[in-house]
Amino acid sequence: MIDLHSHILPGLDDGAATIDESVAMARSMAEDGIRIVAATPHVRNDYPTTPTQMEEALRLVRDAVASAGIDIDVRPGGEIALDELASLDRETLLRFGLGGHDRALLLEYPYSGWPLSLESICIRLRQDGIVPVIAHPERNREIQRSPSDLEPLVAAGGLVQLTAASVDGRLGRAPAACARRLLELELAHLVASDAHSPGIRSAGLSAAAAAIGGRVLARWLTLDVPEAILAGVDLPPRPMGPRRRSGFLGRIRG
Repeated sequence: MIDLHSHILPGLDDGAATIDESVAMARSMAEDGIRIVAATPHVRNDYPTTPTQMEEALRLVRDAVASAGIDIDVRPGGEIALDELASLDRETLLRFGLGGHDRALLLEYPYSGWPLSLESICIRLRQDGIVPVIAHPERNREIQRSPSDLEPLVAAGGLVQLTAASVDGRLGRAPAACARRLLELELAHLVASDAHSPGIRSAGLSAAAAAIGGRVLARWLTLDVPEAILAGVDLPPRPMGPRRRSGFLGRIRG
């Protein structure tokens, strides 16, 4: 599996605090079956990570992981807040390219409210040859109430990343129900850990894959699509997903 969202770099944000925590996270990920992980520290007002800080921390983690004999490829990236995009020049954005690919960016979806500019941002990035990957919208209350509101963003070229702990229920019923509905609506493209420590929201991709309810779709979400993003190629065809719920229960959850 490939995990394109993690906070494994030490001391940059609310993720790993020390290099020992980073190594513990890498070990947990490798044991869970992850072979590539993107280190995506926050890039926002409260954590104003620079590309140089990310790259220096990445070197430390790579060296420590190699010394520990852990078989996992840690790659660069950044989780960029929408209100930071305008202040970052092109060179800076490309250094935060997701997984080291300068044609994809991980954008942080807010936990509340509706980002009015996001559709135009997706269109503009796509016109510039950059794939916007939208992180964890299923944890936003407005999207939980109306998951289909993401349709314009996907139509504008955005790819939607679900958090593994949402998919398998560790983050509660509302994110789980929303993640399920987004899968049913074919508005989700990949699952990632968003791991912040060896404990809460740790790797867990295998548990999320099992919760999806279809081996082929789970592989598409945890390997095929992330692999295509890293390679800069078109996404492979989407396999059939979970059946949509019918009746009253399906309506209240959708």
